[in-house]
Amino acid sequence: MSPFLTYVLLFALGLGTTITFASSHWFLAWVGLEINTIAILPLMASLHHPRAIEATLKYFLTQATAASTLLFAATTNAWLTGQWDIQYMTDPFSVILFTLALALKVGLAPLHVWLPEVLQGLDLTTGLILSTWQKLAPFALFAQITSHNGTLLIVLGLMSMFVGGWGGLNQTQLRKVLAYSSIAHLGWMVIILQFNPALSFLSLFMYIMMTFSTFLVFKWVSTTNINALAISWAKAPAVTALMPLVLLSLGGLPPLSGFMPKWLILQELSKQDLAATATLAALTALLSLYFYLRLSYAMTLTMFPNNSVGMLPWRFEPSQATLLFAASITVTLASLPLTPSITALFFY
Repeated sequence: MSPFLTYVLLFALGLGTTITFASSHWFLAWVGLEINTIAILPLMASLHHPRAIEATLKYFLTQATAASTLLFAATTNAWLTGQWDIQYMTDPFSVILFTLALALKVGLAPLHVWLPEVLQGLDLTTGLILSTWQKLAPFALFAQITSHNGTLLIVLGLMSMFVGGWGGLNQTQLRKVLAYSSIAHLGWMVIILQFNPALSFLSLFMYIMMTFSTFLVFKWVSTTNINALAISWAKAPAVTALMPLVLLSLGGLPPLSGFMPKWLILQELSKQDLAATATLAALTALLSLYFYLRLSYAMTLTMFPNNSVGMLPWRFEPSQATLLFAASITVTLASLPLTPSITALFFY
């Protein structure tokens, strides 16, 4: 794909998300989501591989279903209430349909089945966009209708945590592991959305930074499955030393940055007299932590047989830019001491 076309598609991605952010009318929000979807499809299919084309088709059909359901919910609400404004989504049936449509768009359980299969067929760069940027516009809409569907959001959140934890246990493909990690983190964001939207967006920000670091590391060492992690030490010794910390941060282990949103979410759930929900959420975090530990073990405590070819790669100059790489890893590992400042910034 030519650089000019790539820039046009990336601009369209940003434009679609911005339109959804800025819209107060359902039709404009839907248009923004559609621009976003149409812009990412050529990027997904640019690999020119049957698996990528299959993933693109699956993503298109899923997003088309979600978009049509969303438009139907908005039209139904407008028919019953006479309002197209997002803030006036008051019809219960329309709210449930709209919530399920957005859940399908981002990959919340039980509407998550498409996400691991689609992410597995993409290259790491496009998978990074799908796992991070594509979550922003639907969450901007989620945050505006949370007052009418609290119980449904809690159920979706808990189901996503359990599915994300159980689903990643037996995976050998790193992109599928990251897909189930995305489902589990989405559950944490959704379950707290109605009580503290700022905390939900803080969790989304931390998830984006941690996932950004993880994808960049896997791209750096050119790895897409667990077995290949064993030779990453020969390609990038320093990065291999840091990668277990990045993975444990994704799992929410203190004193790393990933502990911050989980800690604050459990605290907020306890304040809302949802002790049982907080307990279940904490238990699902242990499931996710197990497969992150599995990846860490494969990367640092498993050594590939030595040979002259495998020992060479670290001697060459890296061809990828390191500024974003270093900045994202720093945020992923060292943000926990700044929790008071970060929470003050998000809760202002």
